[in-house]
Order: sequence, then C-alpha cells, then structure tokens
Amino acid sequence: MPVNKRESLIFTILMCAFMVYVMTLYNIARVNGVSTTLFSEAWLGFPIAYAVAFISDWFIWGKQAKKIAFKIIGHNPPIWKLILGISGCMVSGMVVIMSLFGAIHAVGFSSQTFIIWLLNIPANFVVALPLQILIAGPVVRFVFRAVFPIGVITE
Repeated sequence: MPVNKRESLIFTILMCAFMVYVMTLYNIARVNGVSTTLFSEAWLGFPIAYAVAFISDWFIWGKQAKKIAFKIIGHNPPIWKLILGISGCMVSGMVVIMSLFGAIHAVGFSSQTFIIWLLNIPANFVVALPLQILIAGPVVRFVFRAVFPIGVITE
C-alpha cells in the first residue's frame, strides 16, 4: 500500500491503467463478442477511458471512497480489511462513474443512455470487484513495491 501522496499518485496511475484496459476488453467483448480486433479496439479506446477514470479516481471518488471505507472498517485495521474495504468502496463508485462514461461513449446523450448506464452497472460490478481484489490489486501492489521499495519515493 502507498505510504505518501507521491506513492499514492504512482499507485493510482498503475492501478487505473490495469483496471481500465481489462474492463475495456471485457466491455468490448460483452457487447461485440470476442474477435481478432478485440485488443486493438481496446487499445484505441484506452486513452480517453483512462483519462476519465484517472480524473474520476484522483479528483472525485478516491478520497470519498477512503473516507467511507475507514468509517466502515475503522482506523488501524488489519491489512486484509484495509484492502477489501478500500477496494470495495473504490470499485463501487468507479463502476457507477465509468458505466456512465461507457453508456455515453456508446450511444451519446440519447433516450437510451440512462437505461444502458443502469444495465452496465451490475454487469461491470460483477467483473470489476473480483478483478480488483483477486488480480489487479495483488499484481499492481507487487509490481509497485518491486519497482518502488518503501522509502524510495518521498514527499
């Protein structure tokens, strides 16, 4: 887990990139099916989705998610409760935000946007939560600490 603001920024950059790319792959495959162009379509859609996700995480939802998580799990919890609490809160809010982005990206602002958004939320949540807890979180934490041992990045 990051221990200062600079580490948090780098960690967020890495986590956001991982989650956005995998969730983009998932959503393209969910809508269009798996094809030979899946990875290239995801890569082409990645920059704007990443920008929206990073801004949403860093400036809008991240701080609120941590406040909510600490209200639920208390201060100084065991590391596993901290990880599950923050991950659960982050995924819950980010799924709502990014599902709206996906709906707008798919159909623009139309009469279908709201219903597509509502349908995307559960479809994305059931993939994003286990992805975050079981795959992205452990992989990004491992890579982050391998590249940036504690004390390398100071404020």
